Amino acid sequence: MNAASQEKLGDALTYLMAILIAAFFLTPLAWLLSLSLRTRQEVFLGAARFIPKRPTLDNFAQILSDPTFLLYLWNGLKLSALGGIGCLLVAAPAAYAFSRFRFSGKSALMMVILAFQMISPLVILVPLYRYMSALGLINSHFGVTMVYIAISVPMCTWLVKGAIDGIPKSLEEAAAIDGCSRFGTFWRITLPLAAPGLASAFILIMILNWSQFLIPFLLLNKDAQLPISVAIFNFAGTSNSSSTQVLAAACLVAVVPAIIAFLLLQRMIVGALTAGAVKG
Repeated sequence: MNAASQEKLGDALTYLMAILIAAFFLTPLAWLLSLSLRTRQEVFLGAARFIPKRPTLDNFAQILSDPTFLLYLWNGLKLSALGGIGCLLVAAPAAYAFSRFRFSGKSALMMVILAFQMISPLVILVPLYRYMSALGLINSHFGVTMVYIAISVPMCTWLVKGAIDGIPKSLEEAAAIDGCSRFGTFWRITLPLAAPGLASAFILIMILNWSQFLIPFLLLNKDAQLPISVAIFNFAGTSNSSSTQVLAAACLVAVVPAIIAFLLLQRMIVGALTAGAVKG
């Protein structure tokens, strides 16, 4: 087998693997879509009929006209956005310090920060609950937001540092010669030039926060404060087969915005991830 044939075979195997992976992740979404378009009677057919005989959008109309469901969506959006904004406020100065300052142990400290990102929230659930309870932050969006920020800062710091590393230091040196302070240089020169990287990090953190389940499930008990992820879980635990189609529609409404955001902004997100990996 010559080199050209080997290359074609390798490409074919790569595409085959990509198709299998895509099918693995898209099949649940397709099944959700099938369920969400069914009537109550067709739900009982199960997999016997994948395409509904009489597709309907009544399930989507039902959930989108429910003020409680809209409140859950708003809670999820608010927590995700506040967590993303707070994360940038903490990570941007830290990333600037790691990118521009020289101090002993900088590389080791960066690895320690990255190691914290690898800790599963499951490991800290019990002490986290006791700590937040002692602070009086149970059933508080502020407390959930603070936890969102804490668990997202390590990755966000790496992403923003990669964006700042790509900015020539000569621009900051020229600003310093003109009398600009260190903070003024950071605020007026570095941050505007790193805006694409900041936007990418914010979008990625928002998507991750939107999909958070364990933290709000642990810290929020009041129904009016729940984000959409926890609300759907609670609804699934109390629903029956007659409301399966409504649950499927709610799941799609909760999942699709994050997927669409990633597909539309994937170049920015992948660019930020690549910059962080190469520059870090």
